[in-house]
Parts: sequence; C-alpha cells; structure tokens
Amino acid sequence: MKAHTKETQANLTPRMALEILKEGNDRFLKNLKKQRNLLDQVNDTRNGQWPFATILSCIDSRTGAELIFDQGLGDIFSVRIAGNIVNTDIIGSMEFACKIAGSKLIVVLGHTGCGAIKGACDHVEMGNLTELLSKIQPAVYQENKTKKDRTSGNAVFVDNVATINVKRAAEQIIERSYILEQLLESGKIGVVGAMYNVQTGKVSFCKDVLYIKDEKNPKFSLDDFRS
Repeated sequence: MKAHTKETQANLTPRMALEILKEGNDRFLKNLKKQRNLLDQVNDTRNGQWPFATILSCIDSRTGAELIFDQGLGDIFSVRIAGNIVNTDIIGSMEFACKIAGSKLIVVLGHTGCGAIKGACDHVEMGNLTELLSKIQPAVYQENKTKKDRTSGNAVFVDNVATINVKRAAEQIIERSYILEQLLESGKIGVVGAMYNVQTGKVSFCKDVLYIKDEKNPKFSLDDFRS
C-alpha cells in the first residue's frame, strides 16, 4: 500500500478521515493488517508528507496510534504526552499539522486504565509530574457520578475521568486556537474524541465529542457544542 500523496490527502473530507481510522481499528481487532512495504513508503515520503489525521494520545506503551489504527509511514501525525493533555506547544503543533501540512482530522485519544489519570485521581504530587497532573484535575472534579471511592482503585471512576478529560482537551484545542477554530467552522478539519480499551484493543469514538461540519452535519455550529 502506498503512502498518501498531496492529491489523496486533498480529496479527503474530515468524515472520510474518520472512517479510515475506524476501518483501521477494525482491521487491528481482526489482526488483518493492510500489506505495506515500509521501505517503499520511506521512498514515497522522502520529498514530503501528507498525513490525513493528527492524533493526540497518551505515552502509554500500549497505545501507539499507527498500530491500533493500522496506518503506515506518512499517514498520521502522532502527538504523545502523558494523559493526552493539551498545552500551547501541542496546539501549535496541531496548527502546523492542519493549516500547513493539510491534516483533515484531529483525534484526542484517551484510554482505559490510564496511569496519568490514576495519578490525578489520587492527587499525586511528584516533581514536574505535579504540573502535568494539575491539568487533569478539572476532569476529576467534573466527574459527578461517583459518590464513593473516588480513587485510582475504582476502575469505573478512572475511566469516567479519562473520558471527561478527552472532551475537555478537544474543547481546549478549539477554544485556544483561532486557526483551528476557523478551519473547523469552514469544514476543512474535524475534531473528535475517542477512548481506547487496553483490554480489547477497540477504539470507541465519543458521540458527544464529534465536531465535524459536513454533509451529515450541515448546520454545525461551535456554539452547539460548547458547554
């Protein structure tokens, strides 16, 4: 399978990019990889890159985006940081990915049993990690379903917080970047949230974190999604 070209990237819509990722995860679950010659893809991309999606995920060793979405060299921008949190450098990287390099879709990918989320749930303070976990704390406080055992020992609580953290990150990406907001409102990109299950390998896309303006959502307005 060939790497994406400028032409194939340009012909994709955000919704099509999302479907490519869904199909890739389905292949991953069935252990049916697309046949790729990675050295050929090295040659295909030596003069440029045209990734169709940008994926923000955790540094967790089990959540490599290229693997779980069955993508090859030059297909996606992969941004990784503990707890898939958002900061200025990450948003700047996304602005490059979408405005300059033509990426069609931003995915915020959380996962079950996340160590960073567990640390935030337990209010861990340790060196520079303290500042990183503080960015997750609002999601901990926002989780209002769990009345007892609001600690890392409660797997349901942890995963609820992880899902809220995904939604907050997606909203911050839009709210903190005029460039990405304009691309989103013009329908040139989409922003979606998802959760990866480390026990099954399945990616579930969050229905309430689906910011795409296209033929299936023609009346899209950012005001409809802001909480």
